Amino acid sequence: MLPLLSPSEFVALVNQTLEFAYPLVEIEGEVSNFKISKNRWVYFDIQDEGAKVRCFGTVYMLPAPVEDGMMVRLVSIPKLHPQFGFSCNLQSLQFSGEGTIKKASDLLAAQLEKEGLFAAERKRQLPYPPQRIALIASSESAGYKDFLKILESRYGGMEIELADVQVQGEAAVQQIVSAIEWFNKQADLADVIVLTRGGGSADDLQAFSSEQVTRAVASSRIPTIIAIGHEVDISLAELAADKRASTPSNAAEILVPDRRALLQELSMTTKQLERDFMASIVQQSEFIHALRGQLDSVLQRMLTSKQTELMHLSRTLEVLSPQAILRRGYSIVRSLDGRAVRIAKSLRAKDMVKIEFADGNVEAKVQ
Repeated sequence: MLPLLSPSEFVALVNQTLEFAYPLVEIEGEVSNFKISKNRWVYFDIQDEGAKVRCFGTVYMLPAPVEDGMMVRLVSIPKLHPQFGFSCNLQSLQFSGEGTIKKASDLLAAQLEKEGLFAAERKRQLPYPPQRIALIASSESAGYKDFLKILESRYGGMEIELADVQVQGEAAVQQIVSAIEWFNKQADLADVIVLTRGGGSADDLQAFSSEQVTRAVASSRIPTIIAIGHEVDISLAELAADKRASTPSNAAEILVPDRRALLQELSMTTKQLERDFMASIVQQSEFIHALRGQLDSVLQRMLTSKQTELMHLSRTLEVLSPQAILRRGYSIVRSLDGRAVRIAKSLRAKDMVKIEFADGNVEAKVQ
């Protein structure tokens, strides 16, 4: 005998059966009738040629903007709602098919570019060389090993803090975002964040073009450099980073100078400074020698001029001296106390005077 159920009992029975048999289901199909309600809820159908399933969830479950016609793979909880019927409660969503993945990436890129996340004026200078590096990578990847090898060979002695994360797969996005956020919360732990991995297919690199990782990179207070070992496509996170490196090895080359080249350059600079110093000494010595010659010449001219002037003065003094005048036939009359008699009326009769000639003196009596 079949059980007699009310509609509510039937819905409950179906949900119990689904929860036991298929607590989660993964469905791949084409999106149709996609809608967003109140900037939070999303409603759409996933379909193929033979069937259509209603789905709903939150916008936070979407890795990038979704449009009708895209191929997606979703994980959901199947439910039979008492009023709205059967639907799938969205738990996660991934794009499938290269065309759909590229279209979703293009839509997200346009949105983020409009918000200014890729603007050149946002880019910051990386510290050169940094003292402390926050490295986000998989410790098992070739990119991680290449980066460390080149870094050590070029410079060495750096403080490196590793956040060992998955760089592809379902857990990659959240682990990368958490690592970026963690480093940003630590005071003075790192001067630069390096996010790196080796190359891979478009599917392998999806995490680096996810909205969550791209926004985390753009909002980092610590300067960022992203290095992915591929040249074909550029991920959105690379566009948002302060610097993009073509490979992990290239990231190490960008971050630090080659110590050997620095030492060689220092040696060459030291030798050049020595040459310049010696040349300067020679030049200054020649200059001083020239000045000394000029000074000797000037002093000699001054000495000759003063000697000539002195000779002229000597001749003038000779001409003007009293002895020279006496030799020309003149004489000087003096009183007996030696004072020169300048006028005749200063003498009286019987005064004794002394008359000075060039060759001697005589005494005389005034009559």
